[in-house]
Amino acid sequence: MTLLHTLLAFFVALGTLVVVHELGHYLVARWCGVKVLRFSVGMGRVIWSRRFGRDQTEWALSILPLGGYVKMLDAREQPLEDIPAADLAREFTRQSVWRRIAIVAAGPIANFLLAILLFAGLYMHGVPEPVPLLRAGAEQSAAYQAGLRAGDRITAVNGAPVQVWSELRWKLMQLVLEKADARLDVERPNPNGSGKLLNTVTLRLAGIDGNDLEGDFLGKLGLALARPPAVLGRVMEGPAKAAGLQSGDRILAIDGQPVQDGLAFVEKIRESAGRTLTLQVVRGAATLDVRVTPEVADDGQGEGAKRIGRIKVEVPLAPEMATISDAPLDALAKGAQRTWDTSAMTIKMIGRMIIGQVSLKNITGPITIADYAGQTARVGLVSYLSFMAFISISLGVMNLLPIPVLDGGHLLYYALEILTGRPVSERFGEIAQRAGLGILMALMLVAAFNDIVRLMFQG
Repeated sequence: MTLLHTLLAFFVALGTLVVVHELGHYLVARWCGVKVLRFSVGMGRVIWSRRFGRDQTEWALSILPLGGYVKMLDAREQPLEDIPAADLAREFTRQSVWRRIAIVAAGPIANFLLAILLFAGLYMHGVPEPVPLLRAGAEQSAAYQAGLRAGDRITAVNGAPVQVWSELRWKLMQLVLEKADARLDVERPNPNGSGKLLNTVTLRLAGIDGNDLEGDFLGKLGLALARPPAVLGRVMEGPAKAAGLQSGDRILAIDGQPVQDGLAFVEKIRESAGRTLTLQVVRGAATLDVRVTPEVADDGQGEGAKRIGRIKVEVPLAPEMATISDAPLDALAKGAQRTWDTSAMTIKMIGRMIIGQVSLKNITGPITIADYAGQTARVGLVSYLSFMAFISISLGVMNLLPIPVLDGGHLLYYALEILTGRPVSERFGEIAQRAGLGILMALMLVAAFNDIVRLMFQG
C-alpha cells in the first residue's frame, strides 16, 4: 500500500503540474489566434483522445506519463500546401516574434502562478510550526561561539522578521548560497525573571556550503529546537513502573549529570540498554533518587537493527508551536515573494553546480521526487501542497534554462531573432536541438544515478 500511495501521490502532483504548464501554452496560443491541434498529457503514443471546440482540438492522454505537450499548427511540421488557406494566418511561425515569446513563456509562468496561489492559500490557512526557540548547542558550534544560548528566541535575520522555524531555515539557506553571515536578533529570558533581554549576534556561516543544504545544516551550525523539560507522562508496565517512577516526575539528572530536556533524557535511556541508572527526580516538593535499568530492545528489524534501551514511559517532546495566518492580500504578497526567492535560490544552486561549488548529487530525478510526494502526502494535505508548490517552481525554472528542446531554448532563439532581425537558420536549429537533447539526456542520467544511489543508501 505504501508503494501504491507513493505512486498515486506522485502522479497526481506531476499530472497537475503538467496540465497547468501546458494550459499556459494553450490559453496564450488561443489568445494570440494560433490554432491548437492537440493538447496531450504524457508523451509518446496516444492511448485515449477526444476532440472538442470550434477547432476540434484533440485532448489526449499519451503512454509515457512524464510530461506533456501542446501541438500547434506549424509549417515546420507539415508541408505548407497542406495547410488550408483559411488557417494560414493562424500558423505558429507566421506570428510576430513577441507573440511566439508570449506563447512559449506562458508555460513556465503558469507554474510560477500556481506556486504563488498554493503558497498564498497555505499562508491564509495557517500552518502550526515550531517557533525559533533554541536548545543548547555544543560549545564548539558556530551558534555557541556567536553567543546563542538555550532559551534564546530568534526574531529576525538581517532585519527580516522570522516567526517560525521554517522561516529561519529558509533565510539562513539563502545566506549560505550568498556566502554571507547572518545577523540575528534574539530575545533572551531575563535572569531576574521579568521581561526579555534583546540582543543581536552575528552567526558565521563559513563552515557551511551548498552541499550541506540538503541535510541538517542547522544542526551543523549548532541550532536546534528547544524541547520541553524531562517530565514523565503515562507510565506503562515495565522498568519505569517497577522502579517506582510516576507520571509528573521531573528528571533533573542521570548519574549526577544534568538532563537538559526531554529529548536528552530519551537519548540517554536509549543508549543505556541493560545498564542501571540513577535518576534524580523531583516529585511535588520532594527530590529523590530512583534507580532504573532500561530493558534491551531492537530499534527496527533485520540486520541493521540496533540494540537500544527503553523503560516504557511517555515523555513529551513536541517543541513550542505557533500558527501564523495572513489576510488574503498579505498572503498573496508573501506567496509571490516566496516564489521569487525560491526561483532565485534554484538558479544560484544551478550556477554553483556548473562552476563546481555544489555537487551534482543535488540533482534529483523522478524516483526521489516520487518518494518526497509520498512522504508529504502521508504527513498531510498542507505538506503535500507545499511540496507541489516547490516542484512547480522547479519545473518553471528548469523549463526556462537556455537549453534547446526546452522552452528556454526557444526563447533564446527568439531573442537572437530580435537582435539579428531574422530567424535562426534551420541548420543552426538542428545542431542546437541535438546538442540540447544530449545535455538533457546527460542530466537525466545523472538524476537517475543519484536516485538509485539514494535508494540503495536508504535501503
